[in-house]
Amino acid sequence: MRRTACFLALLTATTLLCGCVERRFVIASDPPGSVVLVNNRPVGPTPADVPFVYYGNYHFTLVRDGYETLQVDQCVPPPWYEYPGLDFFAENLIPWTIRDVRRLNYPMQPIRNPSSNEIRDRAQDLRNRGAALGPLPPSGQ
Repeated sequence: MRRTACFLALLTATTLLCGCVERRFVIASDPPGSVVLVNNRPVGPTPADVPFVYYGNYHFTLVRDGYETLQVDQCVPPPWYEYPGLDFFAENLIPWTIRDVRRLNYPMQPIRNPSSNEIRDRAQDLRNRGAALGPLPPSGQ
């Protein structure tokens, strides 16, 4: 009976003291207020605070009027306590919450309007490449 009571007390204490890992991205941009998409899912304007579940590769898209759309493939490596074997203890047995906050800051470039000379040069280049292709064959062949 005493052994069972000790076991239940230990089980209850372990359950109440279970830890966990809280993972989040804090995504900022320069200028702030850009709309953020994480893996093509909109999450809101920057600075955005986004929880995540797994470590690995993420695709971030930042969009803002007057700026070039920024697409970033970001690798998020796991910390040492998330390696196989250690992760069980970090997520279940440590009696406090581990907070893993990844702060990501992305500068955005303003849209550059090409000059009329650049547009004219590109158009002439396309004309020259089209002329080099030659005439189209008749449609019946």
